[in-house]
Amino acid sequence: MNMRYTELYDLCCKYHKKSVRITQHDGRVHVGTITRVSRDKVWIMPSGGYGGYGLGFFGGGFGIGIALGAIAGIALTTAFFW
Repeated sequence: MNMRYTELYDLCCKYHKKSVRITQHDGRVHVGTITRVSRDKVWIMPSGGYGGYGLGFFGGGFGIGIALGAIAGIALTTAFFW
């Protein structure tokens, strides 16, 4: 899914504090809860914590930062459980 930047930003704001699945252009997939959105990044707290990432208190407690330009698609995780 190829989304325009403003549409992606608006969708991230709409999904704030919700569990999502984010797919990047390079194929990486992130599943977690959106904790913060800025004009150029979205932060998610990975489901199940940081696990093997070894990131600790990375990102000021907001989770993993993903550049909006790197996101190919985003969906609510509840969409995968029907």
